This record gives sequence, structure tokens and C-alpha cells, in this order.
Amino acid sequence: MNKKRNNKGISQGSVAENRRAKFDYSIIDTIEAGIVLLGSEVKSLRLGRASINESYASNEFEQIVLINSNIPEYKLAASGQNHDPKRVRRLLVHKKERDKILGQIKKNGCTVVPLRLYFNNKGLAKISLGIAEGKKKVDKREVIKKRDWEIERHRLLKNNN
Repeated sequence: MNKKRNNKGISQGSVAENRRAKFDYSIIDTIEAGIVLLGSEVKSLRLGRASINESYASNEFEQIVLINSNIPEYKLAASGQNHDPKRVRRLLVHKKERDKILGQIKKNGCTVVPLRLYFNNKGLAKISLGIAEGKKKVDKREVIKKRDWEIERHRLLKNNN
């Protein structure tokens, strides 16, 4: 993870990554989206504290929302100014992208999973969403076999040289 830190925390780079998503799903397409956040959530993200491992995106009232993401409370926030860590967060996407996502969900039965939560070069919080299909157990085994073979192949080549 590339992180650019200053004295206030992360100003640019990755905050949270969902590595499990690429193992459990085959990613068809990716889309970058903005997130509607509260001030205390942004402060908590700048400290590098967030989890998107169990979260997913869904359609509510013709808007894409992020469900079950965890951004812990900011300890230094004034009383009553903090946020709910697991609240539903609205995602900002263009209308064409929203329609594309909703069409994929309805037509193909795809899932929208967050892949990475990060700050872009302007300092705005963004999330990378993947339109994904679930992998079967057999597919996961094939991935593990290929990965193990690559590791073994590199070992053999290293020992022969």
C-alpha cells in the first residue's frame, strides 16, 4: 500500500483494501466512486482506520449505497459530533455508471463489492467498486493450485541457478 503521510495522517493513498474479494469473486468491471462522509469519518480515515472486508454496495431509492463498512469513531470528536461506525453511506457515481451497475445486478445477478478505499491526489475519499460474480469452490481450488505451482516453480529455478 502506498501511503503519503503528513503530520495529520494519510493525505493520499490507500486506507483499506479488500483482498478477499479477488479470491471469492471474479471481477468483471471496476468503477471509481466518491463517498458522502461526515467530518469525523474523514478524520478517522486519515488516521488509516477503516474496514471494507464484509461490506457491499446495493441499490436503495435509485442510489448506490455502501452497506456494512466499518469506520471507527474518531476519539477526539466533540460529544454528540461522532458518527455511527456501521452506518449506510451514499456513493457518488455518474448516472450512466449507476444505470450500468443496476443493470448488471438485475440481469446477470452480479454483486458489487468494494475493492479499495483511498484518498486521491486531490485529497478526496474515493472507493473502487468491483462488479463481480461469485466463484465456485472448484474455481478457488484452481487459483490455489496455480499459485502454489508458481511458488514451487520459482523455488526450482532459483535452486538450479
